[in-house]
Amino acid sequence: MTQRDFAQFFKNPREWKEDLVAVGGDFGVERLLYAYTHGIFPWSEDPIRWYSLDPRAIFDLKNARFSKTVQRKIRKGMFRITYNEAFDAVMQGCSYREKDNTWITSGFFKGYNQLYKLGWAHSVEAWNEKNELVGGVYGVAIGKFFAGESMFAYESDAGKIALFHLFEKLKQSGFTLFDTQQLNHVTWSLGAYEIPKFSYLERLEKAVSSPDQWIIPL
Repeated sequence: MTQRDFAQFFKNPREWKEDLVAVGGDFGVERLLYAYTHGIFPWSEDPIRWYSLDPRAIFDLKNARFSKTVQRKIRKGMFRITYNEAFDAVMQGCSYREKDNTWITSGFFKGYNQLYKLGWAHSVEAWNEKNELVGGVYGVAIGKFFAGESMFAYESDAGKIALFHLFEKLKQSGFTLFDTQQLNHVTWSLGAYEIPKFSYLERLEKAVSSPDQWIIPL
């Protein structure tokens, strides 16, 4: 499909007042990239439902909040942190966390695995002393924009510590926008807040037009 085809498939978030902007389609790489660069993300499958929320929840990378307990564990180096070493396992962990009402279905796995293989999707992993994956977070990076998709923890605070390291990496790499889609008790506690959709789209346009910034730390 062409950009024009996608523009006809999705309602224009700048003009459409409803959160739901399309139903159907697939998890093809081109469709996913078009969606993210236009403020749209998929939620659920059979059929896929595509949303552009108003208001939109984001993180200010410089003002994220982590509890003293989490900060103490970070200083002690309780978990070994890696990048892009276990993307599929992180997605699997996130789907287990949401197992009672999961939106991470087989279509999501296939689509985001393709994004990962092409360098658009990324994961941060937390490993314990037994070299077991105990937490992680994954999302999509385009230019200076990062869309955080999901996070999980098998051990206390492992997911938050992975997120902390993701924030640090994004700050060092010059990212300007971290999208967390909507507020929940976890993202709110970490400092996420809501902005109007129009403001979000303005910031998104600038962020995705920048050269790609994701570089694996040495």
